Amino acid sequence: MKIIPVLTEKSLNLAKEGKYTFWVEQGLTKSEIRVLVDKVFNVHTGQVRTLKFKGGVKKNSRGNKVRVLGRKKAIIVLGKDEKIDLFEQKGK
Repeated sequence: MKIIPVLTEKSLNLAKEGKYTFWVEQGLTKSEIRVLVDKVFNVHTGQVRTLKFKGGVKKNSRGNKVRVLGRKKAIIVLGKDEKIDLFEQKGK
């Protein structure tokens, strides 16, 4: 099972509040995502929220049709005083 961190400006700002964002496989349930994050990062997850992004067909710059796959994003809220070092920003 894959779990890929989302490292965008918005997700890094959410990480400061203790909410971490990951791309996960579409078939995973919230409880399976919770167990996976607990095992991989050795933390205690609280709330798990998920969003599904539809796939479809779009045109590229040449006008050819390209199939876009659907994805699933999970936002994980950790327990108090826990964090994932992967999302830490380096200071100036």
